[in-house]
Amino acid sequence: QVQIVESGGGLVQPGGSLRLSCAASGSIGSIYTMGWYRQAPGRQRELVATVTGGGSTNYADSVKGRFTISRDNAKNTVYLQMNSLKPEDTAVYHCSADIRTSTGSRDRYWGQGTQVTVSS
Repeated sequence: QVQIVESGGGLVQPGGSLRLSCAASGSIGSIYTMGWYRQAPGRQRELVATVTGGGSTNYADSVKGRFTISRDNAKNTVYLQMNSLKPEDTAVYHCSADIRTSTGSRDRYWGQGTQVTVSS
């Protein structure tokens, strides 16, 4: 069993900052790419940022220069630092992790999501 738990969402004013965290736990052998995706009401889920096990990062154009993804491999945790937030960043943010379990199976796991609302 693998669990993915996000935290850190909330309500923030435009221009403000939030830091999301996502921790993977359970029968984990190896964690490969971890990432953040978001889904706004009436829209499809979209990629925000990903980070590989080696630390290579990828960002959506809409968040480049404002968001920073990082990970702590010792803690099986990925972070998303979000600065200069805009109302259009409002969405449910989901964490994803590509994991090989201790039994050898490999799959992509998702968290339940954390709400980020940017509003004055």
